[in-house]
Amino acid sequence: QVQLVESGGGLVQPGGSLRLSCAASGSFFRYAMMGWGRQAPGKQRELVASIFSGSGINYADSVKGRFTISRDNAKNTVYLQMNSLKPEDTAVYYCNAVYREYTYWGQGTQVTVSS
Repeated sequence: QVQLVESGGGLVQPGGSLRLSCAASGSFFRYAMMGWGRQAPGKQRELVASIFSGSGINYADSVKGRFTISRDNAKNTVYLQMNSLKPEDTAVYYCNAVYREYTYWGQGTQVTVSS
């Protein structure tokens, strides 16, 4: 059974930084596309960063140059380093895994950017 457990969310001031982590269970990890999505109140969930099992990485335009996604296959963990945070980055952030025809989401971690 696949489990994705996020950590690292919290309250940060505008311009600050946070690092999110997602620990995944299962042997699928190194073959999966891993990503981070977010959902703000009243808005649809959007995928903001994804990293493929090879070296490919994609970012949403709204986070390019500020967020960095990385993965450690030995630890079954994917990270999201978020810098220069803005109030509009406030959302619940979800870890995402895509493996073959299956898509998985974690429970989410709250990120609040406010002074």
